[in-house]
Amino acid sequence: MTPAAPRGVLLPLALAQFICSFAGSNMNVMINDISVDLGTTVQGVQVAITLFLLVMAALMIPGGKLADRYGRKRCFLAGLLVYGVGAVASAIAPGLGVLILGNSILEGIGTALLIPPVYILTTLLFTETVARAKAFGVIMAMGGVGAAAGPLIGGLITTALTWRAAFLFQAVVVLLIALLGRRIEDPLPPDPSAPFDISGAVLSAAGLILIVSGIQAADNDLRLMALLLGLGAVLLTAFVLGIRAKERRGVEPLITTAMFASRTANLGLITQLLQWLLLIGTSFVVATYLQVVRGYNAVQTGVIFTAATAGLLVSSLAAARLARRRSQRTLIRTGFLTSVLGLGVLIALADRSLNPWAFAPGLLLVGLGIGAMLTPSVTVVQSAFGADDQGEISGLSRSASNLGSALGTAVAGTILVADLTGHAYAMATIALAGIGLAGFIVASLLPDQAGDTSRSTR
Repeated sequence: MTPAAPRGVLLPLALAQFICSFAGSNMNVMINDISVDLGTTVQGVQVAITLFLLVMAALMIPGGKLADRYGRKRCFLAGLLVYGVGAVASAIAPGLGVLILGNSILEGIGTALLIPPVYILTTLLFTETVARAKAFGVIMAMGGVGAAAGPLIGGLITTALTWRAAFLFQAVVVLLIALLGRRIEDPLPPDPSAPFDISGAVLSAAGLILIVSGIQAADNDLRLMALLLGLGAVLLTAFVLGIRAKERRGVEPLITTAMFASRTANLGLITQLLQWLLLIGTSFVVATYLQVVRGYNAVQTGVIFTAATAGLLVSSLAAARLARRRSQRTLIRTGFLTSVLGLGVLIALADRSLNPWAFAPGLLLVGLGIGAMLTPSVTVVQSAFGADDQGEISGLSRSASNLGSALGTAVAGTILVADLTGHAYAMATIALAGIGLAGFIVASLLPDQAGDTSRSTR
């Protein structure tokens, strides 16, 4: 393939990651506006946000399998269609129920269909190591900027027009991506005969939903929390046992145990989960605190997040250059440490000053840290497997990232919503910092040259 063709397809792929990440964070600055307009509560909006992220996480693995069966481009375009319908439904929602249907369910399903093809196509189209690193750098930068700039863009749109216009903005971007995506050519033919594990998809999705829902229930009903967590654990255990039983019978499961045979890839998946937990968790905690406790409007809250956006953009775009000088492990470890330092600065400055710009130094450091490790983590995981395994590993990789996003909102949001007028902000930030330190420990277990992992031969 000539160099011009990959350049032509990179823009729609990167924009797709941007808009899906944007959708995961832009509602954080609309919490007050949406709750008042729809007659619901802050916790109700939190449920909608978390459910969107959770639907994505739960369906990413099935999405990757469907991409192999029906074709990467076909699933990419189908995902855009479902996402666009969900965005329009959210824009005209008369109540929280329709908002959840449009944003949480339809946009979540659409994202799960279109995001795995983004990573599969990038891996297949950009075969040279440096070119692939640059392509992933652009895509992850757009994803990170979408998440970090979501509060700013959403705040500007909400303040200038209405929160509903932010969903129309998503629909317009999706239409643009569909038009640009016409030039994409799938390098591998679809395999309609490939089996699809329906029972595995149901068990894994239901198990993840129950686990995260249980975490969300911790702030008001411990018995319900225990019940949901227990049921989720039972379903996920049944999912794992089902995988092993299918493999023993020679039946292809939703995801094979070979996907977990690489220790390096497993560690990379954990770092992906934790870094997105940090990014989305920090975004939710800070945005909620600024609006509910400080009383800032959507645009004021969004402007403060420009510090995180700037930091993330700078470090993400420098990812390819940094990867030539430092190992993946070094970049990921540095990213976690920088993010933890940023959270420490947030605790030290923001809660002791009424000046809104006291949040800027901490958010800048968090953005720099997250941006520095987004691309290395993806490269570690994707490069550990060959072309035949890209559908499965892409789905698993995106599932881990989006599960991290869902957990970020659920864990940090639960702590914050439980007591907005006390010390909940500091406690949520400390919890996130602890998770960041756990990420540093996991990253330290990666081989020093993690980017040079051997490929699967399955």
